[in-house]
Amino acid sequence: MASLTIPAAADTTHDLLALGALVTRLDPGIIPFKEADAYTLHVSGGEYNVATNLSTCFGLRTAVASAMVDYPIGKRIENAVRKAGVTPYYKRFSHDGVRGPNMAIVWSDRGQGVRAPVVFYNRAYEAAQQLKPGSFDWKTIFGKGVRWFHSGGIFSALSPTTSELVIEAMQAAKEAGAVVSFDLNYRAKLWAVAAAEQGLTAAQAGEGAAKTLRKITSYVDVLVGNEEDLQKGLGLTGQDVEAKGKLDPSSFLGMMESVVKEFPNIKAVATTLREVHSTNRHSWSAVLWLDGKSYQAPACELDVYDRVGGGDGFAAGLFYGLLSGKSPEEALKLGWAHGALITTTPGDTSMVSLDQVEAFAKGGSARIQR
Repeated sequence: MASLTIPAAADTTHDLLALGALVTRLDPGIIPFKEADAYTLHVSGGEYNVATNLSTCFGLRTAVASAMVDYPIGKRIENAVRKAGVTPYYKRFSHDGVRGPNMAIVWSDRGQGVRAPVVFYNRAYEAAQQLKPGSFDWKTIFGKGVRWFHSGGIFSALSPTTSELVIEAMQAAKEAGAVVSFDLNYRAKLWAVAAAEQGLTAAQAGEGAAKTLRKITSYVDVLVGNEEDLQKGLGLTGQDVEAKGKLDPSSFLGMMESVVKEFPNIKAVATTLREVHSTNRHSWSAVLWLDGKSYQAPACELDVYDRVGGGDGFAAGLFYGLLSGKSPEEALKLGWAHGALITTTPGDTSMVSLDQVEAFAKGGSARIQR
């Protein structure tokens, strides 16, 4: 098995390029939706969140390839991308003034205590669903020099053409010598809706999702996903995900033999470990399998303000550590620390500094800084 090799930064334009859908998340805070009359708008998207975090917190040069609709909501999103310092590569769409195409909306309240957060979508006539092979000039983009390419399972589930686009981009990334990462983010609901549009059953949706994700994973160097993602998304066999404690990595690590056997191209697999005691109180850890060795981050207790984006924060910190030449232990702790800190602020992306991440990764406390 070949080891993970990170391209040097010299003669490159982007440390990381992400491919995914840009969305708005409407957040009423702790107010249940049926009572809410005011919302905070967060610009989000699983892949974009990683690119933004790496830019704003870690100071890396990042880019995003996505769909953009030329209407006011699109302008709002463009402004956020620009403010985050992320270079955009947009496939532009015109709005018809009535129906779309649209930038998707994710509705997500924060929950509180024993009341869990609620998440639902409005992805009707979404521009990103229409992205397909040929939407981007990968030869030109990767010709500028890209060290790392990242995409994910949510974007891949939007339509048959988005998964084909992910594969096209990964092939171009491999040809250019970039590291390729993928966050499985298996969402049965999204795969079922896309399959229903093709007249398929729920069972056929699951089979189709696994077939598609397996094809994508055959191009991946670094895979992000827990044991449930690996089982349901890739159809791998493993232990009952409920049989072990939530912070026990043995079920996850026990699947690595199956992962490597099925996908010898995989060099690293990582995931967060989270036990939810209440909406606002979580136990938190993370685990990394890299080049045949396993590493586990410490466990800590989180007082959660907004849990959305923690996983993307973990991925960003981990990728930063690997791109920066840190040891596997250091890279994992940076991801663990950054993901934890993101849960202390509103929104989906980082509002913390690299100093704060490094301090927490080294065992820092929440004592007041004067």
